[in-house]
Amino acid sequence: MNKLYQLKFSQSAYQWTARLMTVLSNNLSINIKLHDEHEQIQNGDIFMFNHFARFETFIPQFLIYQKTGVMCRSIAASEFFTDDDTFGNYLISLGAVPNDYHRILPFLAEEILRGHKVVVFPEGGMVKDRRVLSQDGEYSIFSRSQGERRKHHTGAAALGTTLELLKSGILHLKASGDLARFEAWAEHLGFDSTGDLLKAVEKPTSILPANITFYPIRLSENFLQKGAETLNANLNDKHIEELLIEGNMLLKDTDMDIRLGAPVYPHTLLSWWEKLLFRRSFKTCYTVDDVFHIGKNSRSIDGKLLARSMKRNVSRCSDKCMQEMYINVTINLAHLASLLIIHYVDQKVMQVEGEKFNKTLYLAIKSAQKAGSLKLHRSLLTPSRYQGIIEGKCAWLVRFFKMAEQAKLVVCADNNYRFLPKLLEEHEFDQVRIENPVLVYANEASPIAAVKNAIADAISTSRSLTPHQLALNYFDDEQYGYRYSFQKYRDSKFAEINNQETATQSGEPYLLLPHKTVSTPSEYKTGVVLVHGFLASPAELRELGEKLLQRGYPVIGVRLSGHGTSPYDLREKKWEDWMAPVRRGYEIMSLLSEKVVAVGFSTGGTLALRLASDKPEKLAGVSVASAPLLFKNKNLIFVPLVHGVNRFTRWVSSLEGVMPFRPNQSEHPDLNYKNIPIRGLYELRKLVENVKKHLPNVICPVQIIQGSNDRVVDPVSADLIFEALGSTDKTIHLVDTKRHGVLNENIAGAQDTVISFINKIADIP
Repeated sequence: MNKLYQLKFSQSAYQWTARLMTVLSNNLSINIKLHDEHEQIQNGDIFMFNHFARFETFIPQFLIYQKTGVMCRSIAASEFFTDDDTFGNYLISLGAVPNDYHRILPFLAEEILRGHKVVVFPEGGMVKDRRVLSQDGEYSIFSRSQGERRKHHTGAAALGTTLELLKSGILHLKASGDLARFEAWAEHLGFDSTGDLLKAVEKPTSILPANITFYPIRLSENFLQKGAETLNANLNDKHIEELLIEGNMLLKDTDMDIRLGAPVYPHTLLSWWEKLLFRRSFKTCYTVDDVFHIGKNSRSIDGKLLARSMKRNVSRCSDKCMQEMYINVTINLAHLASLLIIHYVDQKVMQVEGEKFNKTLYLAIKSAQKAGSLKLHRSLLTPSRYQGIIEGKCAWLVRFFKMAEQAKLVVCADNNYRFLPKLLEEHEFDQVRIENPVLVYANEASPIAAVKNAIADAISTSRSLTPHQLALNYFDDEQYGYRYSFQKYRDSKFAEINNQETATQSGEPYLLLPHKTVSTPSEYKTGVVLVHGFLASPAELRELGEKLLQRGYPVIGVRLSGHGTSPYDLREKKWEDWMAPVRRGYEIMSLLSEKVVAVGFSTGGTLALRLASDKPEKLAGVSVASAPLLFKNKNLIFVPLVHGVNRFTRWVSSLEGVMPFRPNQSEHPDLNYKNIPIRGLYELRKLVENVKKHLPNVICPVQIIQGSNDRVVDPVSADLIFEALGSTDKTIHLVDTKRHGVLNENIAGAQDTVISFINKIADIP
């Protein structure tokens, strides 16, 4: 391939391919997410990506184009290009350059100067190699062709370093007054004016290392693989593996996270004397090709020194890039679980109790969250997605061990994990993703010191973990989930509704622990779980919580999912999502106390009763205020209809729905959402219907407080609850008021009524 004029972009081909890529990504099951927190993509010149799957080599340049409008050059294998080859010509029109093109680096340098960007995949299948980092901290990779370890390819670093030297040489021409040569370079590079050239060479060259992480890896068969095997029974192992692993990535709900690391600037690695040395040689350079040949086969002292210094700088630059590339892996549960398995196997521990492993893995997640340098997958940032992990009920953990069992690496039986000898076997390069995905996950994360530290910290902590410490970790999950959700819904696309909101009090959950005076097995005798109402936040019952704390009770104020953040957050939640933090609040308090009392206001009271219907072991009583079974607003009967229309509208169009929200006339605008999601009202109705069926299962003591003329909840609700309860110890306290907020407003001493009930449960006079 030696025809420069063939290496030309086609604007139209680029544009329609970008549109096609968008359509494909929207219709395939792969979820592509570009992380560019510092908005570096605009200023990047050379983008380096790790390589794991073939199809990913087509994606980054189009993401860059969508973000910047700049077309990218990319390097492609020469096998795709033959004379009069339609596909090869198509790739060229999209900016591809054959990797055997005789002047590939000078050509790419010229393209960068002209304003294009370059995408490079320096290695294939990095994570298939376990020993990427030597004991000396040097990065290397196993070469199949050479049968030995070698340094990573340095083409991108050589391109960036040499381009930076070229820029310094041209700038020196301008600064020293050699305008004739400066103008000659502008003409050679095709610039319309010397001003455009000056602008191009003044910009420091930046290399942006980036990491692409896929999660999860699946081993189940797919129709692409089956179809290919049916049509061609002679497929080699490499193609079978690619169709199995990479086909599942495209077809079976896989996350593809692309993270841009810190930029590497080659000019920061060049010393003043190296630039001076280069300027001497630059006097004989008239083309970009001349610059890239400086020092090669030179017999002069200057030439040899320059060649040696460039080689050193290119190596340093490459190492910095590889470090950034490796440390920007998006860490997920499978990485942590795999590293933990490899730790046990390396210690020759081939069987571990399931609960012990799961607890250590949970602690590794908590430790990883505290390591600010780690880039965590959203499943580790959203506690609801990993909760239940200690009991083995986390879906992500179940999926991981199902994969490991399918690969015959682990046996899960009798509440134990048994690690099989296959984990220690060597596998062919093109088979390791199928034969040992645990090792692939471990390879991907092992160069990151903070991940290994998280595993080591978890192993150490798990040996002496107390119930109190576990409770604090669980509560940290609640806080973590709040912060994640709050930040997620600060995006500008939610601003229209968010800007109308009037709530000023914090939506964060709280845990109030009194100073311990008496040591008991569970630390405290009686603990309290406070559950706020629909549209509100934990702050709604904070005053009651403080009073209970003063009386020596530990208190947790739970945050119902979707509350205290944004109405958009609530719109995405089911009533079962509200129920989950109530159960977690009970679990936290049961680790701290001998017995637990749940106190709920309005919808929070309904949820507290639903908790009691499950008969949790330590739940000793429930107090509810203004709990709804019937509502005063008769228009709620139309909610299912409007909700259905909204769902249909969102499904067939880009609209949010005919009525996604309706205004809320709240008694407490500083606490409640001003906009009610119709979906939330729909889920509220479903919750009430569910609780009605379960009230007979509530057998613990129950206190019911209800305003006699409540304008939100029909006061008949109190009688209906009372009659349906299975408990024989139950009371109703009617309060003469039109207000709904009987508990948080402390009408007629409602808070003292609740405290008296709790005192009775706690056997306190």
